[in-house]
Amino acid sequence: MDDETMSADLRGRVWLDEEAGSFGRFCTEVSEATELADWPKAEAVERNVPVYEGSRVRAAAADSALAIDFMSEWNAVLDSGPGIIVIRGGMANTGIVDEATEIFERIIDDEQASGTGGGDHFARPGANDRVWNAAQKHCQASPANFLRYYASDAIALAARAWLGRGYQLTAQVNRVNPGGAAQTAHRDYHLGFMNADQLATYPIQAHELSPHLTLQGAIAHCDMPVESGPTMLLPYSQRFTEGYVAFGRKEFQEFFAKAHVQLPLEKGDLLFFNPAVMHAAGTNRSRDIRRMANLLQIGSAFGRSIEAVNRSAMSVALYPVMAEARASGSLTWREVQNAIAASAEGYSFPTNLDRDPPVGGLIPRSQAELMEAALEHGASASDWEAEVAAMDQRRMP
Repeated sequence: MDDETMSADLRGRVWLDEEAGSFGRFCTEVSEATELADWPKAEAVERNVPVYEGSRVRAAAADSALAIDFMSEWNAVLDSGPGIIVIRGGMANTGIVDEATEIFERIIDDEQASGTGGGDHFARPGANDRVWNAAQKHCQASPANFLRYYASDAIALAARAWLGRGYQLTAQVNRVNPGGAAQTAHRDYHLGFMNADQLATYPIQAHELSPHLTLQGAIAHCDMPVESGPTMLLPYSQRFTEGYVAFGRKEFQEFFAKAHVQLPLEKGDLLFFNPAVMHAAGTNRSRDIRRMANLLQIGSAFGRSIEAVNRSAMSVALYPVMAEARASGSLTWREVQNAIAASAEGYSFPTNLDRDPPVGGLIPRSQAELMEAALEHGASASDWEAEVAAMDQRRMP
């Protein structure tokens, strides 16, 4: 094999362009049937998804050996199995859920009255009612209810099963009202929030790693018959490595529209799934169900750097000399970009989605992207310092 052929082969194995991923192989991957015998802790299999009983989960949480058994099974389901679990009655006391619902509805009303909030990742802004950073708002509005709500053994066991200890919990409430349209089928955070050009900059190891950094969850705050549009899911689709770049293509979207499953949920049920599972909120075709779920996005403790670095201060200090180097030609633009990558914040998250919502795109622009734009447009050092201050303000909790 000559050098050019070897290089091309290596490129194909490391970098995924927007055409990567065989549709035929994908169809084979997601055609597997879920057998109850393979998941001994499950009570049933519904629409290819293992279903667990909340009372058994709570009993297991008090027995370390049983807890390990449940977590081991759930890890296998999420990794190489269907990718999805449902826990019926996962919240032991639905009165606590009802109280939380009232809190979230007050927050929605207050934010609508003040004109704050809004935006959505995979649906038209305004189609649904959103509460960003629902965990903090819930905690501050009613610490007592927050305590009882998140005392849930089922939530903790699911998070530990996939992420281990030290996980970081965030939550975003989504209320889809009658007539609310479905989302576009997608994968989720991290790589699921990027476009094709951005995805092409990450090697295949990142595509394999991304799903292991987050667990998606949902707590049903009302009964959700299928007509109300509970989450559409495609079991086993998390196993398709190229899915981040492939799932936006027409043939994949059409397949999802025909092959997805929806499980009716009751108030207090829990749904957890691998973020690489192809999924989307469904259309609410009911007349009077305001379908509310508290969407949990639980992150690995390892999604952090070893040191706390003030990158805003670094970017402000560097900007004048970067601008001079660019103007004088003492450094190439590529070299300037290298220095930006070593100093400015290169990722859009975490941010405050109330002040920095994903309107007009899936993610806000990062500090590094804004710095590049400021240099290209010839912004002054004082203008850049003001922009950094405004960005820091938007991102504050």
